[in-house]
Amino acid sequence: QVQLVESGGGLVQAGGSLRLSCVASGSIWGINAMGWYRRAPGKQRELVAVITTGGSTHYANSVKGRFTISRDNAKNTVVLQMNSLEPEDTAVYYCHSQGYNDYWGRGTQVTVSS
Repeated sequence: QVQLVESGGGLVQAGGSLRLSCVASGSIWGINAMGWYRRAPGKQRELVAVITTGGSTHYANSVKGRFTISRDNAKNTVVLQMNSLEPEDTAVYYCHSQGYNDYWGRGTQVTVSS
Protein backbone atom coordinates (compact mmCIF):
# COMPACT_ATOMS: atom_id res chain seq x y z
CA GLN A 1 0.00 0.00 0.00
CA VAL A 2 1.13 3.53 -0.83
CA GLN A 3 0.48 6.60 1.25
CA LEU A 4 0.59 10.06 -0.32
CA VAL A 5 0.80 13.22 1.73
CA GLU A 6 0.39 16.65 0.14
CA SER A 7 1.44 19.98 1.55
CA GLY A 8 1.86 23.57 0.45
CA GLY A 9 -1.67 24.70 -0.29
CA GLY A 10 -3.03 28.00 0.87
CA LEU A 11 -4.43 31.38 -0.09
CA VAL A 12 -2.61 33.54 -2.60
CA GLN A 13 -3.43 36.60 -4.69
CA ALA A 14 -3.71 36.43 -8.44
CA GLY A 15 -0.28 36.50 -10.01
CA GLY A 16 1.33 34.88 -7.01
CA SER A 17 2.98 31.51 -6.58
CA LEU A 18 2.61 28.36 -4.52
CA ARG A 19 4.69 25.22 -4.24
CA LEU A 20 2.93 21.93 -3.60
CA SER A 21 4.79 18.86 -2.40
CA CYS A 22 3.78 15.22 -2.29
CA VAL A 23 5.70 12.54 -0.41
CA ALA A 24 5.02 8.87 -1.13
CA SER A 25 5.68 6.14 1.40
CA GLY A 26 4.92 2.47 1.83
CA SER A 27 5.18 -0.04 -1.02
CA ILE A 28 6.57 2.49 -3.48
CA TRP A 29 8.86 0.28 -5.56
CA GLY A 30 6.22 -0.31 -8.23
CA ILE A 31 5.32 3.32 -8.90
CA ASN A 32 5.74 4.31 -12.54
CA ALA A 33 4.48 7.86 -12.47
CA MET A 34 3.22 10.51 -10.11
CA GLY A 35 1.18 13.57 -10.73
CA TRP A 36 -1.31 16.16 -9.66
CA TYR A 37 -5.02 16.43 -10.29
CA ARG A 38 -7.42 19.11 -9.18
CA ARG A 39 -11.13 19.54 -8.63
CA ALA A 40 -12.57 23.02 -8.79
CA PRO A 41 -16.02 23.95 -7.47
CA GLY A 42 -18.69 22.79 -9.88
CA LYS A 43 -16.23 20.92 -12.09
CA GLN A 44 -14.97 17.37 -12.40
CA ARG A 45 -11.49 16.31 -11.45
CA GLU A 46 -8.92 17.10 -14.10
CA LEU A 47 -5.31 16.22 -14.72
CA VAL A 48 -2.90 19.05 -14.00
CA ALA A 49 0.53 17.49 -14.54
CA VAL A 50 2.25 14.10 -14.45
CA ILE A 51 5.84 12.96 -14.44
CA THR A 52 7.28 9.49 -15.02
CA THR A 53 10.25 7.89 -13.32
CA GLY A 54 12.21 8.68 -16.47
CA GLY A 55 11.38 12.37 -16.27
CA SER A 56 8.78 12.69 -19.04
CA THR A 57 6.14 15.29 -18.24
CA HIS A 58 2.67 16.21 -19.41
CA TYR A 59 0.65 19.30 -18.53
CA ALA A 60 -2.90 20.40 -18.96
CA ASN A 61 -3.15 23.11 -21.59
CA SER A 62 -4.55 25.51 -19.02
CA VAL A 63 -1.37 25.43 -16.92
CA LYS A 64 1.36 25.13 -19.56
CA GLY A 65 3.99 27.79 -19.09
CA ARG A 66 2.83 28.53 -15.55
CA PHE A 67 3.19 25.25 -13.64
CA THR A 68 6.22 22.98 -13.43
CA ILE A 69 6.25 19.44 -12.09
CA SER A 70 9.44 17.82 -10.84
CA ARG A 71 10.34 14.59 -9.08
CA ASP A 72 13.04 13.30 -6.79
CA ASN A 73 12.91 9.54 -7.32
CA ALA A 74 15.29 8.81 -4.46
CA LYS A 75 13.08 10.69 -2.02
CA ASN A 76 9.80 9.64 -3.63
CA THR A 77 8.72 13.26 -3.72
CA VAL A 78 6.90 15.22 -6.40
CA VAL A 79 6.72 19.00 -6.45
CA LEU A 80 4.33 21.22 -8.36
CA GLN A 81 5.58 24.78 -8.70
CA MET A 82 2.65 27.03 -9.56
CA ASN A 83 3.38 30.52 -10.85
CA SER A 84 1.18 33.29 -12.24
CA LEU A 85 -1.79 31.84 -10.42
CA GLU A 86 -5.28 32.80 -11.53
CA PRO A 87 -8.62 32.63 -9.71
CA GLU A 88 -9.54 29.80 -12.08
CA ASP A 89 -6.78 27.73 -10.47
CA THR A 90 -8.74 27.61 -7.23
CA ALA A 91 -9.33 23.95 -6.44
CA VAL A 92 -8.44 21.06 -4.21
CA TYR A 93 -5.23 19.58 -5.55
CA TYR A 94 -4.65 15.84 -5.21
CA CYS A 95 -1.43 13.90 -5.50
CA HIS A 96 -1.66 10.65 -7.46
CA SER A 97 0.63 7.67 -7.98
CA GLN A 98 0.38 5.10 -10.75
CA GLY A 99 1.79 1.61 -10.57
CA TYR A 100 0.31 -1.77 -9.81
CA ASN A 101 -2.48 0.19 -8.18
CA ASP A 102 -3.59 3.80 -8.10
CA TYR A 103 -3.34 5.81 -4.92
CA TRP A 104 -4.51 9.27 -3.97
CA GLY A 105 -3.63 11.81 -1.37
CA ARG A 106 -6.33 13.50 0.65
CA GLY A 107 -5.85 16.83 -1.12
CA THR A 108 -4.69 20.32 -0.33
CA GLN A 109 -6.76 23.45 -0.88
CA VAL A 110 -5.46 26.17 -3.20
CA THR A 111 -7.40 29.43 -3.25
CA VAL A 112 -6.47 32.29 -5.57
CA SER A 113 -8.10 35.65 -4.92
CA SER A 114 -8.71 38.37 -7.50
